[in-house]
Amino acid sequence: MQSASESGSLFARLPKAELHLHLEGCLTPDLLVQLAARHGEKLEPEKITERYNTRTFPEFLELFKWATSYLRQPQDYALLVALVVEELRSQNCRYVEITLSVGVMLLRSQNAEANFTAMLDAVQKQLSSDKPKINWIFDAVRQFGPEKAMEVALLAAEMKAAGVVAFGLGGDEESLPAADFRRVYDYVASSGLHRVAHAGEMAGPQSIRDAIEILGAERIGHGISAIRDQALMDLLIERQVPLEVCPQSNLCTGALAKLMGVKHASLQYHPLREFAAWGVPLTLATDDPAMFHTSLNDTYALAGAQMGLTIEQLAFIAEAGFRHSFLPFAEKQIALERFRAEARTLNLL
Repeated sequence: MQSASESGSLFARLPKAELHLHLEGCLTPDLLVQLAARHGEKLEPEKITERYNTRTFPEFLELFKWATSYLRQPQDYALLVALVVEELRSQNCRYVEITLSVGVMLLRSQNAEANFTAMLDAVQKQLSSDKPKINWIFDAVRQFGPEKAMEVALLAAEMKAAGVVAFGLGGDEESLPAADFRRVYDYVASSGLHRVAHAGEMAGPQSIRDAIEILGAERIGHGISAIRDQALMDLLIERQVPLEVCPQSNLCTGALAKLMGVKHASLQYHPLREFAAWGVPLTLATDDPAMFHTSLNDTYALAGAQMGLTIEQLAFIAEAGFRHSFLPFAEKQIALERFRAEARTLNLL
């Protein structure tokens, strides 16, 4: 087992992909103060610090709702995405699929297309030659219902040529059954978009099975409750449906504590190591890094230091980030070749 500093240094140099990253979850306290000021409100840093220390899923949902309320205009989103691109570059992240909470934008009667266009322009203006390649996932909110989800799906299909590669379903997975969204996911598939879904985060293994068998999900956001169902883990292996594992998120939302049946959990009991040992397809991600006080490099370091994964296992998972991406086949092969070449220079392959 590596120390956090040893594995952190190594994986800071390794090219990485991130497949489960919510743009709005990258709102740092400093940026939140700046956005609030732009809208005529002064936020006290102490108030933000207090809200940014969540221990339960309802607390996190309230934080997300409150923090994103300061994203009101296209230029707000443009400012945020510019900072996110720079942070990803500093983490040596070469490819990212950024999830946008389009369902929340529509709920707030925002012009989602204008917001997205502003973000694309902001990314285009980033001059760094080593900035990550970005694709996008449009996310609906489960508790808003299937009609609202269809609105997001229609926008995703409309924006496909601009880099939208998938449709996702987030929010409270226990609010409505997967079957309610079958028609939405059928439309998404017919539009040539990929399908992802949050499942098995706060709910049990059946939520994951429903996402795969009813919705056709190609990747599962979180999915930690799969550890309670060996047949489901075998299904994930058979169909090569990866779990997008976000350990620090599971800690801060109380998902890990709920899975373990305790009041407070620690990362050493996270099922990540058991998943890896079983052969379940995995990727590592941050989810909402600013809100969960983490980064991609920290995630890899902690997976080694606190969750017991070997350097070899972590290198395999890092490669899986590219392998399970929604890049076109030819681009994916190039990305994988580049990853393997750099991994070899670090004696990881």
